[in-house]
Amino acid sequence: VTLVSLLWMGVEPPSAPKPATITEWEVPWENTRPRDPYVDGQGRVWFVGQRGNYAAYLTPSSGEFERFDLPEGTGPHNLIVDEDGTVWIAGNRDAYIGKMDPETGEVTRYDMPDERARDPHTLVFDPAGDIWFSVQGGNFVGKLTKATGEVELVEVPTPRARPYGIVTTDEGRPWFTEFGTNKLATVDPETMELEEVTLPREDARPRRLDVTSDGMIWYVDYAQGYLGRYDPESGEFEEWRAPSGAESRPYGMIADGQDRLWFVETGPDPNRFVGFDPRTEEFFSTTEIESGGGTVRHMFYDEDENAVWFGADTNTIGRAELP
Repeated sequence: VTLVSLLWMGVEPPSAPKPATITEWEVPWENTRPRDPYVDGQGRVWFVGQRGNYAAYLTPSSGEFERFDLPEGTGPHNLIVDEDGTVWIAGNRDAYIGKMDPETGEVTRYDMPDERARDPHTLVFDPAGDIWFSVQGGNFVGKLTKATGEVELVEVPTPRARPYGIVTTDEGRPWFTEFGTNKLATVDPETMELEEVTLPREDARPRRLDVTSDGMIWYVDYAQGYLGRYDPESGEFEEWRAPSGAESRPYGMIADGQDRLWFVETGPDPNRFVGFDPRTEEFFSTTEIESGGGTVRHMFYDEDENAVWFGADTNTIGRAELP
């Protein structure tokens, strides 16, 4: 069937793949694993240097970087930025969450109340502005109430579950993946009761996740190469094999303002930035990351610019302008 005949029959022809436009900035501090960018209210792109023990920001318009060294032994894994510009940092190697003044770099510590919660991993704000976080090796999920500084921990019942990616819904309920097993989990923010949800495949290992405006929970299966959707109301799952199949190793993922899902296949070299449209149930965009990527671990969606930011193991901070 030709394109002309499709148009004659009134059938919309399949749309051509739409690549994203990716720009990367080389981080001036070598081999520091820049990761987990977050755009503040001034348009600065904050990130941590996991191997360099710093927090920093990029000013995209000038290409300039500013660095703040963190207390020795912090081992930062992730950061998020408050509406007032305050930077919150996961002190992954020193069992604390840090509140950093973006002007002076001064850090206030919020220590974990249980020594087993040794490695705060990923932080996320809830609608009230408080912080939920995963604790991967310690096997907890936690909440930091900013007004009081109180840290509450909920232990995950599955041993070695490795709580990993975490998001919150519009209702303030956290959802997270258990990367060490084939489960998602959620916590009732009122009762702090934890509930686990088992994925349909025993060999699945969900790593990152996000929630779309319809309340659906989306996740990537790093081990077997799937994008999955879970409906909390019906308990139903649906999954789609990633374009690169079992070797795709999907890792960083995010939903955009149109509820499209974006993730990075870290198995291929170079890494591939992939888009999926739930309305058509099709992968509609694939773009290679020019630096190679190495591994893209976590991503941030900037709604104002319709762009996704990421850090790469090739020592770059990248921006993908979405089609």
